[in-house]
Amino acid sequence: MLAPSAKRLTTRITDHVQEKLQMAADLVGATVNQFVVQAALEKADQVIESESMMILTRRESLRVLELIENPPPPNEKFLQAQVRYQRIKTNAGFTTEQRP
Repeated sequence: MLAPSAKRLTTRITDHVQEKLQMAADLVGATVNQFVVQAALEKADQVIESESMMILTRRESLRVLELIENPPPPNEKFLQAQVRYQRIKTNAGFTTEQRP
């Protein structure tokens, strides 16, 4: 029986895919559903990890550290963005009726 919060995922597959999934599931002692869910979760973990990480060369890593320790002076666009941010942040506490 499914837990109350469990969701259902359905898909259409060919006979060939069904047979292949069944064979693989049988080999690991799982149902096809268990096998597919586990495989999908493993793939999801891989995708999330690969999209969440950035791999840098040693040279690139050293450049990032250098920029963190010695950032360049702010340019005009940065200063304009900072002013806009402060204006939005200041006005965020007011409702329409409270604004001057």
